[in-house]
Amino acid sequence: MPRILLIDDDDALRAMAAQMLTRAGYEVVEAANGREGVRRFGEQPYDLVITDLIMPDQEGLETIIQLRQKGSVTPVLAISGGGRASNIDYLPLARQLGARNTLGKPFTREELLAAVRNTMAG
Repeated sequence: MPRILLIDDDDALRAMAAQMLTRAGYEVVEAANGREGVRRFGEQPYDLVITDLIMPDQEGLETIIQLRQKGSVTPVLAISGGGRASNIDYLPLARQLGARNTLGKPFTREELLAAVRNTMAG
């Protein structure tokens, strides 16, 4: 069963996405921010990391950079609804920093599962 690390500060969205992924046959480990996500990433191997980009404590862009600095080649799916204070689209920047794929919020179950499959497939 593929293992996914899901990092998002929005408790409701994280719980909803985790439930969707679990029902689709994935094992999901959750983290509420990038710092916790990087710590959990070091505890066991993952087949995919899904990270929100805009979070308090440690943002997703910094998280992607830290994972890549550790030499990780684990695929990353970056998710974002845009910046809170502006309309900046961080998804292209996430790709430049090492995310294999991106997905804008809000998303449907079908969009999430398709993005997960495509990201893991390379």
